[in-house]
Amino acid sequence: MELLTEFFIKNGLIVAFLFAGITLFIANWLSGKLLKKRIPGVAMAIFAALVLAYLAGGEKGVATYPVLAGLAILGGSMFRDFAIVATAMGVRFSELRATGWAGVISLVAGVTITFFIGGMIGYAMGYRDAVSFTTIGAGACTYIVGPVTGAAIGASSELIAISIAAGVMKTVFVTIITPIVAGRIGLDNPTTAMIFGGMIGTTSGVAAGLAATDPKLVPYGAMTSTFYTGLGVLLCPSLFYVLMTNVL
Repeated sequence: MELLTEFFIKNGLIVAFLFAGITLFIANWLSGKLLKKRIPGVAMAIFAALVLAYLAGGEKGVATYPVLAGLAILGGSMFRDFAIVATAMGVRFSELRATGWAGVISLVAGVTITFFIGGMIGYAMGYRDAVSFTTIGAGACTYIVGPVTGAAIGASSELIAISIAAGVMKTVFVTIITPIVAGRIGLDNPTTAMIFGGMIGTTSGVAAGLAATDPKLVPYGAMTSTFYTGLGVLLCPSLFYVLMTNVL
């Protein structure tokens, strides 16, 4: 047993891939056999991973255990960003051009609407100064925009933590709800996937949700949702913050 544990620790990343593969296999089996694929296996696997992370606790979730330490690398920002860049290789630029102004409008509208909805929720909870409103609103955009904005405008660690929590909750919600509503909103082609990514942002949630809907749509949604993050980082600590300092 000690030799096996030592082997797992020394080959952490391989064990992480094996663990993720087994989890996805079980989720797909349950989806097909028990639920008749009404809930995609990918969505079930993501939900199971979130539950395991919650039950494990700590800063790294199940990666806290030495035998699963490789999950900290597999689930880290390096692999996430690599996956996003890799999926962009599947994009056909003719489809990008076809989106036209709809894609641009979806980006601006998505960031603006989400920012003010998030900020108003924070306002209703008692965070009513400009720094708090801006930081929480930025976190509602994505869990990346929130801390970047908070650090830029001098927000406290408490506010930054709240902004990250808001972004994570949004990611989880988008991941689960996307395959459920995809058929009703016409999310079945590259153009709508790009508009969806531009309106929603949160690259992780959009990519996971589209993967559960149709893997071929992932590159398009990931492309515009990545632009969403960049636009949020540009607007939230500058234009939106100045606006809120004059309003509140």
